[in-house]
Amino acid sequence: MAMYNMNISTYTNNIHVHHLNLNFNGGLKTTTTSKRGASFLARNSSSATTAPPTPNILSSTGKAEADVIVIGSGIGGLCCAGLLARYEQDVLVLESHDLPGGAAHSFDIKGYKFDSGPSLFSGLQSRGLQANPLAQVLDALGEPIPCVKYDSWKVYVPEGEFLSRIGPTEFFKDLENYAGPDAVREWRKLLDAILPMSTAAMALPPISIRGDWGVFSTAAARYAPTLLKSFAQMGPWGALGATKLLRPFSEIVDSLELKDPFIRNWVDLLSFLLAGVKSDGILSAEMVYMFAEWYKPNCTLEYPLQGSGAIVDALVRSVQKFGGRISLRSHVEAIVVENGRAIGVKLRSGQFVRARKAVVSNASMWDTLDLLPKEVVPDSYQDRIKKTPQCESFMHLHLGFDSEGMREDLGIHHIVVNDWKRGVDADQNVVLISVPSVLSPTLAPPGKHVLHAYTPGTEPFGLWEGLDRRSSEYKKLKDERSEVMWNAVERALGPGFNRGKCEVKLVGTPLTHKRFLRRNRGTYGPAIQAGKDTFPGHPTPIPQLYCCGDSTFPGIGVPAVAASGAIVANSLVSVSQHLQLLDAVGI
Repeated sequence: MAMYNMNISTYTNNIHVHHLNLNFNGGLKTTTTSKRGASFLARNSSSATTAPPTPNILSSTGKAEADVIVIGSGIGGLCCAGLLARYEQDVLVLESHDLPGGAAHSFDIKGYKFDSGPSLFSGLQSRGLQANPLAQVLDALGEPIPCVKYDSWKVYVPEGEFLSRIGPTEFFKDLENYAGPDAVREWRKLLDAILPMSTAAMALPPISIRGDWGVFSTAAARYAPTLLKSFAQMGPWGALGATKLLRPFSEIVDSLELKDPFIRNWVDLLSFLLAGVKSDGILSAEMVYMFAEWYKPNCTLEYPLQGSGAIVDALVRSVQKFGGRISLRSHVEAIVVENGRAIGVKLRSGQFVRARKAVVSNASMWDTLDLLPKEVVPDSYQDRIKKTPQCESFMHLHLGFDSEGMREDLGIHHIVVNDWKRGVDADQNVVLISVPSVLSPTLAPPGKHVLHAYTPGTEPFGLWEGLDRRSSEYKKLKDERSEVMWNAVERALGPGFNRGKCEVKLVGTPLTHKRFLRRNRGTYGPAIQAGKDTFPGHPTPIPQLYCCGDSTFPGIGVPAVAASGAIVANSLVSVSQHLQLLDAVGI
């Protein structure tokens, strides 16, 4: 989810962020936490001495060019660039800001290392055919992520508070205590129906997919035996159910005649956290994949020991070690189209950078459209983008505080649902909280905790549109709209927490996202409903222009954007190169 760096004004001993600045996008010389912190301080503190990195757009021949230019250094863009570099392509990532990572970057203030986006991970250390797409990319790039494992998250819902444990049996105990026997029966019925489908859903590794006819060699023919075997093991009824994988998950829930309100609400919540839509809008394949990672034997959740920024660092390292380049503070002003083909980009400085083979945009569909000359874009393509509905934006709260007085059983993740009747997609209704220093103490100074709370893609941009970020009206609205997060934090942390004693207080708004993440209206991404529409593919009507990230198939979320980046990279190399990569990683 969203991330940001910030412009800061200091009041007494607290830091207040008027607009968290989502400064990230790959950089050759700012890939470690300490260097990112130095870069941040250089912008915001008169005592800092470390200069920000300089752009690095020149190739080995001294020319401003590359085989492939990637616009933006989000996880999708970095996965694409890392694989292209491994494929021995001359790749250049152009990032507008001075930190890499896009919505997944991290930042350092006063020794507190904050995640600005995703913090709930699973499958990062998985390997092989059924591994998480991001894990497959990291494996191909030779970049393992050290993680700490855990198996629960704290839930605060209208029915009460409980520790939700993943795994095939533990959650049944929670349901028995807090929802009753009907919920237990229906949950078992749901697992019995969908877990067998997971073999089919995971039989085709995302890293095998490409956007041309070569997919028959790299995916269809290569994995057909495994796929057919999985259907045979499922039996006729299971195989019939697998045909629903590309339909909304709610259809599976309805077909099982699940009526228990808690089960229906819980499924909607999991769907929304995964993709920004409820169960009637998410592909069944995505949910089945998630269920396999969370509710099968021996499953665990994972958190990177060095925070989510460790994933970004690993991807940046991979780009560099295979000879690719990442240039920070290199804002792309326009995609240059000549004779109907994308041939490069124009930077804000006015410099032209040539792309010999392709341009890949990791920006949203709306922001990519704004980079193109309108006269070269087919009306049908423009109309589809303009008519695509958007998820709303975020409110964020980042805190650094003393751990003294905190409950001893404080967990890393907490979720607060205020009112099921309003729906999990209602604004100010669901708050997610992460306290990663519980598992990774080095993310905060000794005896301290670091915390990130946010409303997950439910904050209406319209409330903020047109406000002057320096105005008292903006500050007042920030105070009002952040109160729901403060209340959730106080509920989760208990009476030992005192908001007035926080050493760091940062509040981010939808205008933060719009300004610093370069996100149209600060959006979380497209609100595409499964069964009603599909996420766009990766080629565009402009030859040599491709897109990856959450505006493309397979959609929103870390695994999905990693898969999209891999698909684009695979599509830009030969089938033989692609097959060699699959052989090298053993899938």
